[in-house]
This record gives sequence, C-alpha cells and structure tokens, in this order.
Amino acid sequence: MAGVPGLRRGLGILRLLAAGEPLTAATLSARLGLPRSTTYHLLTELEAAGVVAHLPDTARWAVGIGAFEVGTAYLRHHPLDEVAGPALRRLAHRIGLDVHLGVLDGRELLYLLRERPPRPQTLVTAVGVRLPAHLTASGRAVLAGLAPAQRRALLAGAGPLTRRTDRGPTSLRALSAVLAAEARRGWSVEDGEVSRGYASVARAIHGADGEAVAAISVTFPHQCAPACRTDFADLAAVVGRTAVEITRRLGGVRPPGPPAAGSSR
Repeated sequence: MAGVPGLRRGLGILRLLAAGEPLTAATLSARLGLPRSTTYHLLTELEAAGVVAHLPDTARWAVGIGAFEVGTAYLRHHPLDEVAGPALRRLAHRIGLDVHLGVLDGRELLYLLRERPPRPQTLVTAVGVRLPAHLTASGRAVLAGLAPAQRRALLAGAGPLTRRTDRGPTSLRALSAVLAAEARRGWSVEDGEVSRGYASVARAIHGADGEAVAAISVTFPHQCAPACRTDFADLAAVVGRTAVEITRRLGGVRPPGPPAAGSSR
C-alpha cells in the first residue's frame, strides 16, 4: 500500500501542528526528518483537504478547520445523553432554566443536547440548531478554551462578523478582546446578542488534552438597554461545577486557570 507512508507522514504533520504553535514548512521538515519537497507536497494535500491552514503573514502552517471538525465529530457520535444528560437535567431542575450543550461545527455552534426545567420560562433553542459561534456564550466559551493557533486557524478568513441584534463583536479584533477577557474570567456570557431580552452564561467542557471541546449554557430572560455589565458570577459558578463534572465523565482534564467558581455558554 504505497499510500500508507504518505498517510503516516501526513498524520505526523497534524500531530506536530496540534501540539503547539504554527510552524514553518522548514521546521516541520526538520522535525519529521522529511525532504522539503515531500513536506511541501504533504502540506499542499492537507491544505486542499482543509485540515491544515497556511498563515501567509508569518509563512507558517497551523491546524485547519477540517481537523477541528473531525475532532468534534467524536462528541457528535458519542453517547452524550448517557454521559452528560443526567448532569444537565439536574442543573436544569436546580436553577429552573433551560440548559444546552453545544459544540463548534466550523464557525458555528451546534446544539446537541437540551434540558428544560419543570416550568420553563425561557426561549428554547432546539437540538440541531446552529448559530454563529462568536455571538453565543457557548461558542465563545469553546473558542476561548482553544489553543491560540487553533483559534486563529478556525477564524482565518472569517471577514466581518455578522450580528443578529444591535449587539456583539463585528470584527476579529473585537472578538479577540472578548475572548481574552472571558478566558481570564473563566466563563462566557452573551446579553441580547442572540435574541433580544435574553442572556446566556456558559462554561467550557474540556477534552483529554485540556482544550475545550464543548460547552454548556443556561439561558434566561434579561432586559438591559443599553447593554450593561451585569455580573452573573453566581450563576456561572453553578454552571461551572456541572461543566467540571461532565469533563470528568468524558475523561477530560480541566486546564490550569480560574477556579470552577466561573462558567461559560
């Protein structure tokens, strides 16, 4: 099977890029012990498949959006309801709010699970719905929990960011500032960016490598015009404990950072 060595080398490139910052083709060639011509050929094929991305400003290569989609496919096919469902149901009943679990699918947030309290009072986002990740608390919680190189590759070429209301970041620079602040805080929030009159708080779920793979969020009515900076830390703490529980049940590890007293959507 002549293609097996090429496949093995291509996977070697992906593992190197996934392990840290973007690398030049020369560095990849040296670390893998491959001729430069072979390395360039492999990178060209991997780029065509969408699993690596070239960053022209630095002449480096990074993991592409296609590789991230393959990684999150594990969660889409994993028996998530068995693993996360009980914890989500307990959270929904405890706080009396809608609870969702979602993963990134490209630049969108895909909702995979939803639990409702006995007397729901909020807008419902159905399972299977996709929303722009940069507007949702869950999407931003996952984006903030990715390695910087992976986040750059995922957002590369995104162009102007869309809005659903009059709130939310409209540029990658603005989004980066939001993500940096939320990463420091340990949880994410959106207030009227997805639907007017509603806010959401979310916390990331982490995989075995400590990077964010999903997020859980709670949604609730909230009117604040113009946009205000209400502190949802107490609610975030409750969501955070459930996110940590699901992380452990999935075999993940929580990276060093803010204590579980914070949360994300």
